[in-house]
Amino acid sequence: MAAGKGKGGRQRGRAASEAVSGQVDGGRAELAPDRERAGGWTLLIDGAPQSHVDLDDPGHLDFAYQRRIGHLIDLAAPARQPLNVVHLGGGAFTLARYTAAARPRSTQQVVEVDAALVAFVREHLPLDPQARIRVRTLDARAGLAKVPDGWADLVIADVFSGARTPAHLTSTEFLDDVRRALAPGGWYVANLADGPPLAHLRGQIATAAARFAHLALAADPVVWRGKRFGNAVLVAADRELPVAEFTRRVASDPHPGRVEHGRALTDFAGGAAPVADASAVASPQPPPSVFH
Repeated sequence: MAAGKGKGGRQRGRAASEAVSGQVDGGRAELAPDRERAGGWTLLIDGAPQSHVDLDDPGHLDFAYQRRIGHLIDLAAPARQPLNVVHLGGGAFTLARYTAAARPRSTQQVVEVDAALVAFVREHLPLDPQARIRVRTLDARAGLAKVPDGWADLVIADVFSGARTPAHLTSTEFLDDVRRALAPGGWYVANLADGPPLAHLRGQIATAAARFAHLALAADPVVWRGKRFGNAVLVAADRELPVAEFTRRVASDPHPGRVEHGRALTDFAGGAAPVADASAVASPQPPPSVFH
C-alpha cells in the first residue's frame, strides 16, 4: 500500500484511456493506465493506490517505498545472484517482477490471501511464464508457515487489508516464524505505514529489535518528524547491514528519504514495548487526504 497518490500505465495493445476494474475480495480493484509510461499500470483497491507495474520495464519502481525495497533487493547479495524470496502480500506482483528481472533464476513465493485479486492481476498483467514465481492464495501467516526452515534469503512483508496491516502480522510471534523461514544471514523487509504520533512505527521497531540484531529504517523526512502519514521501510537481520550504501541510494531517490539505524533508531523508538499476539492491533487507518 502506498500512502500517497500513485500513477498508473498502459498495457501493450490497450488504448491509453482504457482502465480495467473488477470486484475482488478486498474491494473494488482498478488498473489505471499511466500517461507517461507505455507499459505502466497502477493497481488501486477502493481508490487507494497499492502498486505500480511497468510491463515493458519491470525494473522501474514508481512508488517511493517500493523503490526503497528494490534497493534492499539489490543490496542483499552480489548483483544478479539468484535469491530465494518470500513475498507476503501480492498486489500486482511488482517486487516479484523486479526481483525476477534484477536477479534471473531467483525462486520466489508470493502469498496473497485475495484469490480474486490474484486472478484479476494474472488476467490483465500476466507474469512472465519463465519467471520462477509461485503464487499461494493464503493468509500471509499461514503461507509463511509453509515455507521450509531456512529457505528464504529475503522475506518481504507488504500486507494490507484495506489500508491497514493486519494485527497478526505485527507481533514477535510473527517474527519468530519469519526467523524460522530465513536462511542464516537472511533479511526481513517490511513496508510499514503510520502517521502522527508514530506509535505503531515505534512499536514495530521495538518488535523487530527484540528478534533481530541489526535494523535500519527508511522514510521521508516529513514522516520521521511526525508531520504526515506515510510509508517506512524496515530491514532487519542478524548480520551487519550495508547501511551506508542503503542511505546513499535512498537519499538520491527522486523523492529523497532518510535512513536511521543503531542508537538513533533506538532513541526514535523511545522505549516502545515489543508487540505480542495477545496485544497486537492493526496499523492505523490513513486519513482520506493521503490518497488525494
